[in-house]
Amino acid sequence: MSIERVNPPELGRPSGFSHATVGQGRVVFLAGQTALDPSGRIVGDDVVAQFEQALGNLLAALAAAGGRPDDLASLTVYVVDMDDYKAHSHGIGAVWKRLVGRSYPAMAGIGVARLWDVEALVEVQGFAVLAP
Repeated sequence: MSIERVNPPELGRPSGFSHATVGQGRVVFLAGQTALDPSGRIVGDDVVAQFEQALGNLLAALAAAGGRPDDLASLTVYVVDMDDYKAHSHGIGAVWKRLVGRSYPAMAGIGVARLWDVEALVEVQGFAVLAP
């Protein structure tokens, strides 16, 4: 594997993320993805549905670059309504486990006033490290 997940005990047990990742190989920078469908429209009426579409879009870009979901080294989630995102964390976690599995990159969640498309509730951006 090209990525090592690092979770030192003095930082506490992470849940749904890794404290650090160490990668060796080709780096793929992934642009921010929202819940846009192929026609350019935002789809999904709630944060879980939009997270699923956005993450699916990011994983499609990663696959096109030759990567797999477990190659993700870092992911930033931009959220318009953090309270709503946290209230739906179980549904979001279920989407993650279905699309990515139990491999967690270093992650951050950032609250924002709005995203490029006013209908967008969430955007994901990250990078991956592919095996050398």
